Amino acid sequence: MKIDRGVQVSTIFVDRDGVINENRADYVKSWQEYKFLAGSREAIAKLTQAGHRIIVCTNQAAVARGHVSIETVEEIHSRMLAEIAELGGVIEKVYYCPHGKDENCLCRKPRPGMLLRARDELGIDLSDAVFIGDSMTDVQAGLAAGVHSILVLTGLGIEQFRNHHHEADGPFRVTLNLRHAAEIVLQGLHLHTGTQTALERACYSILDISKYLDSLTSTSIRDQVAWQPTRDAGLNLPIFLPKRR
Repeated sequence: MKIDRGVQVSTIFVDRDGVINENRADYVKSWQEYKFLAGSREAIAKLTQAGHRIIVCTNQAAVARGHVSIETVEEIHSRMLAEIAELGGVIEKVYYCPHGKDENCLCRKPRPGMLLRARDELGIDLSDAVFIGDSMTDVQAGLAAGVHSILVLTGLGIEQFRNHHHEADGPFRVTLNLRHAAEIVLQGLHLHTGTQTALERACYSILDISKYLDSLTSTSIRDQVAWQPTRDAGLNLPIFLPKRR
């Protein structure tokens, strides 16, 4: 997949757990256990107001494992959409995979089935779409569908990037959370293949988010990424872009 400078995005696919709401090791099994991540509703509202179509694609293996019913999953989604709508955000559709890993379905990420279904049902052009998720399975599903991918460091993101970033079949970006990812989309996606500059290192060292990024900057990772600063709230936020192998 070729990434051009200044790609203007029309559709945004978003993972649910760890991106919109807090991830739980024992799954989100009820609305009472569902907790929005700070700023996620506002980010969706901002993207909606800018004219972007937003679609959720989420694996919900808790259904296959008997931890939650399909009726409860759909109730959670209904309430989620209602609370997002209160701030002016619109999620056009929620696709979820209820299958377990061993069922070999086509919809479970990292397979791109949910994205392809959305393309067919909603008439989406995947060439100018983005997938925002907290797992490399999200990144892989996006790349498999020909979609630009952004990994956020909420939810499983830090562990996923540290231990599994090399599993991607193409370039993807990494940033803090859904709010920062929304800013990247609103500014237009840009590719920067230069090396990390002293200014970028200095900006990185003074960021409020450095406690998250410090754990990611092993030599092996630095050797595989280029750096791109982007302006957000007066700060230069480093965005990792793994180089093609």
